[in-house]
Amino acid sequence: MKISTWNVNSLGVRLPQVLEWLSKDPINLDETIPSNAGVDVLAIQETKTTDDKFPVKEFIDAGFHIAFHGQKTYNGVALVSKFPLENVVKNIPGFEDDMARVISASVNGVRIIGAYFPNGQAPGSDKFEYKMRWLTALHDWIQSELVNHPKMVLMGDFNITFDAKDVWDPVGLEGTIHCTQEERTHLKALIDLGFKDAFREFEPAEKNYSWWDYREFAFKRNRGMRIDHILVSDQLRPALTRCVIDKRPRKNERPSDHTPVIAVFD
Repeated sequence: MKISTWNVNSLGVRLPQVLEWLSKDPINLDETIPSNAGVDVLAIQETKTTDDKFPVKEFIDAGFHIAFHGQKTYNGVALVSKFPLENVVKNIPGFEDDMARVISASVNGVRIIGAYFPNGQAPGSDKFEYKMRWLTALHDWIQSELVNHPKMVLMGDFNITFDAKDVWDPVGLEGTIHCTQEERTHLKALIDLGFKDAFREFEPAEKNYSWWDYREFAFKRNRGMRIDHILVSDQLRPALTRCVIDKRPRKNERPSDHTPVIAVFD
């Protein structure tokens, strides 16, 4: 089973790319591992479309179940699955928020949460303070959810790096947005609830990033950050066999500035 996350930065623009990617093997698996076409579950962020304009037919025609929560111009999240999506919940219950940032559902006994974490703009700004409140609310909700759903995957665009390994220029960018101690403390608090960073479980090579700015040939120069994560609960960790970043979609014409991350489960 392959579970993936991808900030597509506008589904209206990137829909053909998403559908094509879903139809193919998203990672170069070794020959000893069966190469089933496509991922089984994809969490999408930044759909940037209202629910009435979501491309429902296109996903259904491609053989997927879908759940989505959108808004005009900004944000928007969705789950795309080969299997039925049960008990769908939108946003963080109990946290008043007019931004479409979270969608969760159960798939084959696993609780899947796809999230688009606030960017935060800059330390000290109103948007940064909102990010801190949002992260606190997410933590408290996830803590309660784990009681009923011990097999859980929390994934999406976190807009936070774990440490210097996740940043192309850790010295120059230290203390800037995505790299502040406050953000990383919140991220560690999520891990401490009983999660593993799926990508780091396999000692990947250095300079592996999931986002690159459109400017200054950042992708070509590999000046990026790893801000898209898949967190796997401790009870689900024994089934995790691999986690990779698929950089190929970032080479597309008119690509998203993010690229997919995929976790493989036995």
